[in-house]
Amino acid sequence: MQVLERTAPDRHVAGCAERFFRAHDGAQLFYRAWMPADGSAVTRVVLLLHRGHEHSGRWDELVAALAAPGTAVFAWDARGHGKSPGERGDAEDFPVYVRDLDDFARHVGTAHGVPLENTALVAHSVGAVVAAAWVHDYAPRLRALVLATPAFRVKLYVPLAVPGLRLLQAVRPRAFIRSYVGGRLLTHDRAEAQRYDADPLVSKQISVRVLLGLQDTARRIVADAGAIRTPTLVLAAGSDVVVRKGPQRRFYEGLSSPHKAMETLPGFSHAVFHETGRQRVFARVRGFIDEAFSREPESADALLNADEQGYTRREYDALRRPLSVLSPRGASFAAQRISMGTLLRLSEGVRIGRRTGFDSGESLDHVYTNRPQGYSLLGRLIDRQYLNAIGWRGIRQRKLHLRRTLDAAIESVHAAGQPVRLLDIAAGPGRYLLETVERSRSNGIAATARLRDRSETGLAAGRALARRMGLEEHVVYEASDAFDETALGALTPRPTVAVVSGLYELFPDNAPLRASLRGLHAALEPDGWLIYTNQPWHPQVEMIARVLTNRDGAPWIMRRRTQAEMDALVRAAGFEKVGMEIDRWGIFTVSLARRK
Repeated sequence: MQVLERTAPDRHVAGCAERFFRAHDGAQLFYRAWMPADGSAVTRVVLLLHRGHEHSGRWDELVAALAAPGTAVFAWDARGHGKSPGERGDAEDFPVYVRDLDDFARHVGTAHGVPLENTALVAHSVGAVVAAAWVHDYAPRLRALVLATPAFRVKLYVPLAVPGLRLLQAVRPRAFIRSYVGGRLLTHDRAEAQRYDADPLVSKQISVRVLLGLQDTARRIVADAGAIRTPTLVLAAGSDVVVRKGPQRRFYEGLSSPHKAMETLPGFSHAVFHETGRQRVFARVRGFIDEAFSREPESADALLNADEQGYTRREYDALRRPLSVLSPRGASFAAQRISMGTLLRLSEGVRIGRRTGFDSGESLDHVYTNRPQGYSLLGRLIDRQYLNAIGWRGIRQRKLHLRRTLDAAIESVHAAGQPVRLLDIAAGPGRYLLETVERSRSNGIAATARLRDRSETGLAAGRALARRMGLEEHVVYEASDAFDETALGALTPRPTVAVVSGLYELFPDNAPLRASLRGLHAALEPDGWLIYTNQPWHPQVEMIARVLTNRDGAPWIMRRRTQAEMDALVRAAGFEKVGMEIDRWGIFTVSLARRK
């Protein structure tokens, strides 16, 4: 660890220490830490995320304003920025920053023993989009969130800039552009503008893929801001020439938080933390954080009845109401339903979905196989388009995340000297679990699996697949009800890893889920692992409801659960979430929790 002592910005914080944390992919990312000067225990944490192009060395004044007894402040250099590694302004994609933030927050919390309930997050511009996406996707139980001039939509000024950038990325995947924004466009403070322009750690370039990922992520988060209940302050700059204020307002209005505020700073440029009159901003941020810490955090049980009232319940009720076929949307969906029963039936995927339900295990098995099939060349072409739908791409990514999470849980169980007994309570054919058993046994781990489902067709397909793979002695298929708490709790031998994949998303009510989770808690060995999936977002949720049918032949209408709601249900059953994966579209999550 490299440490650099500086003059303390306030009597409540010591000098700045320079440190590194290990991200999920092994990257060593740089951050600065300001600890309590008197050596007292840390009781409150504030995380700072810089704007695009910048770094953590530009936060000293805000740190001074936030300093208080027992408060520690941590600020990172996002990968590709400041002293963190990576090409300047670049990452594999924008969601990598969001995953990095989850790693950063967990690192800080573990290192200092401070739970997220005692953590506030202050983020600026691009960093504010990273912060909002983290709170939306990963559902950390933060005490407060401050988003300053969030870059939900960057002013690009060039006509057709975004389509042009998408074309450029297709031709040159590693393309970069330079920002037009200099210090004078960021602040009226001439000294601060000069300091920004002369800073050797400030880089003006940004990769096209990151810029486009920023836009795509921002659009999703603004549209689904209702999923966020964290106390949130949004600060807009009245004279901002860098980002647009309309999406900031829409985001604020959509928030479900009972404690939210938005303030537009008249005459301020984009860099509000370095603007003339910034002491006003510091005081507003400090006041909001202090107020949030003066209240008790929201109860962990607040979302257990989200199936009865709230944001996603209102959406679900709207999807259940039929549309007039005379309306543009109603006519469009009617045409899609007709095509599903005629031309598109040449596709094997469509045919399976219509016969068994598009949410069935048989349908998902076809999606996982990802091999176009159908009547004639046209049918196979249609099937390729069907398999390339964004939801099915997300499903396949979910499978990869399931595999990675399963392997981690199996390795943990094996390292602890326990038998690896896997359970899937709604497996369908269970191809991915069979592949896991096969892979584990080839690595010297004597894994076994119990695969349960209510569909005899899916179970029969699974048994046949197990025979072809030579695994019939190591796996058991059995018909069951995934929501029977008593039957689950009586399973013997007790599993050490339980999986619930793609099931809970299909049922709108929470009561059966709570029964299922209680049964799993009773079934698992002490310290056993639970892997569960969720669908907090889907860009085609209305099309699915209006066009596709489920396993019962009824319209496939889903009530989305925010990640916060799903995690609350798991926590109430006696599990502690320890990690999560999410696809780059934000559709499916795979979480790992441990039985308390």
